[in-house]
Amino acid sequence: MKNILIYALMLICAVNVTAQTKDKKDNKANAKPPASPTVTIKADATPLELAQTALQAHGGDKFKNMKTLVIRGTADVSGSPTQTIPATFVFVSSGEKYRIDIPNPFQPLKQVYNGEQTTSSINGFYFPPLNRIGLALLTKVGEKDFVISALQEKSKTKNAFRITSPEGYYTDFYLNEKTGQVKSYKSSFDIDGRLVTTAVEIDKVRNVDNVIIPEQYSQRFELTNVSIYVSFKAKEILVNSKVDDDVFVMTK
Repeated sequence: MKNILIYALMLICAVNVTAQTKDKKDNKANAKPPASPTVTIKADATPLELAQTALQAHGGDKFKNMKTLVIRGTADVSGSPTQTIPATFVFVSSGEKYRIDIPNPFQPLKQVYNGEQTTSSINGFYFPPLNRIGLALLTKVGEKDFVISALQEKSKTKNAFRITSPEGYYTDFYLNEKTGQVKSYKSSFDIDGRLVTTAVEIDKVRNVDNVIIPEQYSQRFELTNVSIYVSFKAKEILVNSKVDDDVFVMTK
């Protein structure tokens, strides 16, 4: 059960981006993706300029103004070199609303936020705010309450920056020098007084209607003497598809 819960939390950290309503057929870019946005990283770029570059590299205004995002895929979860748990996942977001379904034979999980209230199939288990950690923070570039700064790690400051939310959640981003896209990031946040850290390495991205979303990535999650590793692979990514409100109603 602990492994599945941690896996679920890791999923949220990696894919949470608020995602304009459009018909599913408009997402044929899944089959033949267009060229990725072209960006250039300045040698002396400031943290703000790096953040703006990253946002542009992931689709610019199209990324920032997404209204819906749907991701379906598989994941291999491991807590040790010899133990792997296969699972599937479905993530749906529409503005501030979201739904996560993780069916598996060990501990199925469903969680829904309808814009006002969070409901979980596991009592007492809730995710942190979806637009405060991970790639979702790129949508906040330019907003005054989200602080963009240099990293304190002197050896890793090239093409890297930090975004901190008003609540104190922060994510450190590291960019691919050739594409300007995020190649990895680290997040830190607090859950019930416990410090949670997670690190993501993005292996492959997918261009869906000129919005760049991670397709394959690995993630490490650490919480009080527990380390979990997950390899994710998205099978279907839909950007700006139609999402009905009843998706965000918890069902048994």
